[in-house]
Amino acid sequence: MNKNKKEVNIQTKKGSTMDEWPEPIVRVQSLAESNLSSLPDRYIKPASQRPTTVEEAPTATNIPIIDLQGLFSEDGSPDEAIMAKITEACREWGFFQVLNHGVKPELMDAARENWREFFHLPVNEKETFKNSPKTYEGYGSRLGVEKGAILDWSDYYYLHLLPPHLKDFNKWPSSPPTIREVIDEYGKEVVNLCGRIMKVLSLNLGLKEDRFQDAFGGENIGACLRVNYYPKCPRPELALGLSSHSDPGGMTILLPDDQVFGLQVRKNDMWITVKPHPHAFIVNIGDQIQVLSNSAYKSVEHRVIVNSQKERVSLAFFYNPKSDIPIQPLQELVSTHNPPLYPPMTFDQYRLFIRTQGPQGKSHVESLVSPR
Repeated sequence: MNKNKKEVNIQTKKGSTMDEWPEPIVRVQSLAESNLSSLPDRYIKPASQRPTTVEEAPTATNIPIIDLQGLFSEDGSPDEAIMAKITEACREWGFFQVLNHGVKPELMDAARENWREFFHLPVNEKETFKNSPKTYEGYGSRLGVEKGAILDWSDYYYLHLLPPHLKDFNKWPSSPPTIREVIDEYGKEVVNLCGRIMKVLSLNLGLKEDRFQDAFGGENIGACLRVNYYPKCPRPELALGLSSHSDPGGMTILLPDDQVFGLQVRKNDMWITVKPHPHAFIVNIGDQIQVLSNSAYKSVEHRVIVNSQKERVSLAFFYNPKSDIPIQPLQELVSTHNPPLYPPMTFDQYRLFIRTQGPQGKSHVESLVSPR
């Protein structure tokens, strides 16, 4: 038996069920539109987690911005300079913005604005799609099933695009009228972008270009979308739109609201507010790629702050491994001097861990590190 491996045992909290939320759901948008003068206690973060109590980086600091124009030539060979920028961003930041990524600006704008329209529909229309913690699919307002937990100031919509058998248009909103068509096209384009970036991640570690993709299941990968709606908040200094966490999946492609800043990335114990470049995507490494790379690439803590004057809409596209394939450090990247840090675990197992306990910094992936 490999002494570096440890048994993985994931349990839900005593008395919890994944079929229903532990308490009645309150829509944050409804609270925001009721002209609150104070913040309900359920949304007030502990002092140590509030956005004003942790040192923030100078306002000029930003995550790397990388132009992908010419990344792969016509014969398929990669541009070494662009490759080097991506590998540095993955190793040093875990986050970067990409320009000239191949997705049409008008499609990006249409995707964001269709979802903005959805969140402004009457409540009863949105409630038709209310979700449960079993799959999270649909219209939701909380992550995790801990009763009495301090909640985030946001609502969201979660849906599947891949694998095909999970893609169910009946679980997608039917209004605004173009939303299904736009999101379907948008999803296909972003999947293509993810495939290109996966090649770079493999090549930059000295692997064959399809190595990461093959470890994810080849073409049988998972892809889902979480659309985040952050309403105006009466006391933004006390709340978070999304608590600190690293993304549990493989890679995330975020379409931010480029008019309202909100995403913060943790680096060197400081929080850096990301300044989105117009029509750029924000790319970040997820826990599954950290595991596959044996921590050569690292997922990074991030969170979302809220605003008292403006709402914010963003689209987080999650590119994930096939859910029943054990994910573990690739054999080519481990040795006696660099043993595997993580035990095998399927994404289904890992996702259960996340869905029961909600966002908790990097504690999920760090709890799996095998003792040396």
